[in-house]
Amino acid sequence: MIRVVIADDQPLVRSGFRMILEAQGDISVVAEAGDGLAAIAVCETYSPDVALMDIRMPKLDGLEATRRLGTTRVLILTTFSFDEYVIEALRVGASGFLLKDATPEELIRAVRAVAAGDATLAPAVTRTVLDLARARTVVPPRTHEAIAQLSARELEVLKLLARGMSNSELAAELYVSEPTIKTHVSHLLAKLGLRDRVQAVVMAYELGIIEPGGA
Repeated sequence: MIRVVIADDQPLVRSGFRMILEAQGDISVVAEAGDGLAAIAVCETYSPDVALMDIRMPKLDGLEATRRLGTTRVLILTTFSFDEYVIEALRVGASGFLLKDATPEELIRAVRAVAAGDATLAPAVTRTVLDLARARTVVPPRTHEAIAQLSARELEVLKLLARGMSNSELAAELYVSEPTIKTHVSHLLAKLGLRDRVQAVVMAYELGIIEPGGA
């Protein structure tokens, strides 16, 4: 059972997400929170698999709450496709983000992906976010050194990840099995000192390994 906490300052939004998620046999909403401080408290109490976290909340915003949660996997919720806080949320540990107008199916897929240790980016805003990341970032020299440690195949996998490909799509593109892809992804994340695919995608754009909209 996937245990979820919903943190949003709007009760109707929380109720809507709860209704959608609890209609699934494998998802249980264990707690709700109306502000960032309460979100931290309920996550510490219930140890959820996934925390759905709004960015703009009273007392403590979702960005700082995500930073303080540490190992809890966070799926950021945002109203706007262009939100200056989204890229910062990814950097402080969020496993992805989703627009509040996403379909129920998109919400469910995102929660399951994050709970499984994967990461998710809302397709409608991926390019905007990565453009913002590239425009605002100064990449430290050690990051370039880490990239140089990647094998040719790992670098190829990184480029395809940055195009939004899933493991199954990567396997088909490279004519290998999904377990092989998972091994490549695991190795490149370890070499780059990254937690998940989202951080790898952001780094790829920051370094210019792939340009937004490019291949």
